[in-house]
Amino acid sequence: MVAIKHLLSIQASDEAIYHAISTAEGLAGWWTTEVIAQPVEGSVAEFRFGDRYHNKMIVKRLVPQQRVEWECIQGDAEWLGTNFIFDIEGEAGGCVLKFAHTDWREVTDFYASCN
Repeated sequence: MVAIKHLLSIQASDEAIYHAISTAEGLAGWWTTEVIAQPVEGSVAEFRFGDRYHNKMIVKRLVPQQRVEWECIQGDAEWLGTNFIFDIEGEAGGCVLKFAHTDWREVTDFYASCN
């Protein structure tokens, strides 16, 4: 399986980063403004990008200020069954956010556009 991975140093607290990746308000600030989400394990988060994409993710795991995990259950066929993992680690002056979009079946043009 293939994964997209990113490592970001962010000058923000772990609380601020966790809020940005686990709440509708936070997610709307950086991904899409058309979001329905709540920080509750087992809930379904919905992300719309106009008429082009409508994705649904099961919130699989939440560890406040440390980790958020989703699994795609509706969206582009290449995203179905893939997992999104956000790990937050503190460092001097802020945090490191380790992002992984895992379990892609193959490298395609769509994979490249998402990376």
